[in-house]
Amino acid sequence: MRGTDKASGSLFSYVDLEERHPLRLIRRIINDELASLDAVSTAE
Repeated sequence: MRGTDKASGSLFSYVDLEERHPLRLIRRIINDELASLDAVSTAE
């Protein structure tokens, strides 16, 4: 186990859950729609 290990850098990776989880997309769509409904209801 002496010397350099060139393969250790690719052993771990980081995945951003904000972009990968399918519920995050649905949440973004719902929040946009609720914001537009809020704008309509406060304009009256």
